[in-house]
Amino acid sequence: MSTKKRSAGVLLFRPAGPAGGAAVEVLIGHMGGPFWEGREEAAWSIPKGEYEPDELPEAAARREFEEELGLPVPEGDWVDLGESRQPSGKTVTVWAVGADLDPARTVPGTFTMEWPRGSGTVAEFPEIDRVEWCAPERAVPLLVAGQRVFVERLLAHLGPGRASS
Repeated sequence: MSTKKRSAGVLLFRPAGPAGGAAVEVLIGHMGGPFWEGREEAAWSIPKGEYEPDELPEAAARREFEEELGLPVPEGDWVDLGESRQPSGKTVTVWAVGADLDPARTVPGTFTMEWPRGSGTVAEFPEIDRVEWCAPERAVPLLVAGQRVFVERLLAHLGPGRASS
């Protein structure tokens, strides 16, 4: 019997600067490795990762955030953004945390894979190669399709007065 894959993550949000058109920004990361190189649209992700059935999703979200960005989740209230079933069949659970973080301080975790495929050469790549604060309207098309709903849910939670200006 196969176990359903589950993933958990944290979407940071903060008030936007006065120059932006949005009232909030979200922190997303560009996926690392050769498959995502040179791609922008649908090549970014909320910091997240898989967890085992015996692990609490909140603990996994915290662990994966730290593994992917090299920094702990900043202090703040956790807002449950619920679950979403991805096209792959994986179920992703995300929380939003209102906090700031300097992307320049991130130290992404790495993974290894054979590259080029079939070469016998194993290389190491960053899990996330760039981290940026984005206005929601910019973040949505950048995120992989199955994660866009979490930005929409965050904006609904914040309400019309805080979502945009």
